[in-house]
Amino acid sequence: MLKLGIIGTNWITEQFIEAVLETKEWQLASVYSRTLTKAEDFAQKFTNDAECYTDLESFFKKGKFEVVYIASPNSLHFEQARAAILAGKHVIVEKPACSNPKEMREIIKLLRKNRGVYYFEAARHFHERNFKMLKQQIKEMDVIQGAELTYMKYSSRYDSFLAGNEPNVFSPRFSGGALQDLGVYLVYNAVSWFGVPQEVVYYPTKLHNGIDGKGTAILKYPNYQVNLNFGKTANSYLASEVYGLKETIVMDNAAELKKITLFDGQGSQRDLTQEVDKNPMLSEVQDFTSVLNDPTSLDSWQQMDDWLAVAVQVNRVMYDLRTSAHLYFDADSKYIQ
Repeated sequence: MLKLGIIGTNWITEQFIEAVLETKEWQLASVYSRTLTKAEDFAQKFTNDAECYTDLESFFKKGKFEVVYIASPNSLHFEQARAAILAGKHVIVEKPACSNPKEMREIIKLLRKNRGVYYFEAARHFHERNFKMLKQQIKEMDVIQGAELTYMKYSSRYDSFLAGNEPNVFSPRFSGGALQDLGVYLVYNAVSWFGVPQEVVYYPTKLHNGIDGKGTAILKYPNYQVNLNFGKTANSYLASEVYGLKETIVMDNAAELKKITLFDGQGSQRDLTQEVDKNPMLSEVQDFTSVLNDPTSLDSWQQMDDWLAVAVQVNRVMYDLRTSAHLYFDADSKYIQ
């Protein structure tokens, strides 16, 4: 039974815990929150046995867990993951795992020094059956002429921003914004399906504090380009498409991937959709569970390295997109030993 510690007591953490409990191979052991009441109230939704902490140092030093799931504001991911690795805890950190390549390089160095520790970026759709099927389908195309990928959802925090507040997801101090929150899904798609682009540029719509509310990113490849449209200040109902020569793959949503259709250009269409889990985090949890249940296996280490390699590439592309738009975070100026 894998013992889980969590940082972050929000809806996404609830969804993750529901997924791990569905596997019957995990136990919620420790909860960290800034307030004890919030930690206890959250823990009691799932168990009466979890330890609750308000001090992060005590959480890592005394917590009876093997794996920590980090779902705090983006800018806190690096320091909390770093503390976990140094404490010998396996890490599952919500995307984006790091604010910039500087932080990512430090994580890689720490992992090399702490060989027994596993580290995963929780990009949940990357592990889903439809994502993997699409990757194979695109690989089999004789010709690729590009793609239009869209993911735009009005944020529940945007009303607060418009009222004069600065929620974490709309704050440069917390490494927020549309690219970091929703665009990362589309960057994962592009890097996984088409490879690392040769050149990138981002055209954001910036809000009054300089953060990006929505935007369009262009990823240039040798013979085509991939356009990414994403945002948190509006809703889009556009489908996403990948263009072959005559055939076109159409997705209902480039991040949620619930319906995929192949049009052959001759008037025929074929449903490619694979089974979709009720809990969208179940596939990633199953993958992480498989690896963590066999931690000394070379296959497990290779699997983590493969996933981590993609995470590093995505992190680099995200950073290059930001800097192309002169979009910077407080975390970019921090010195790392």
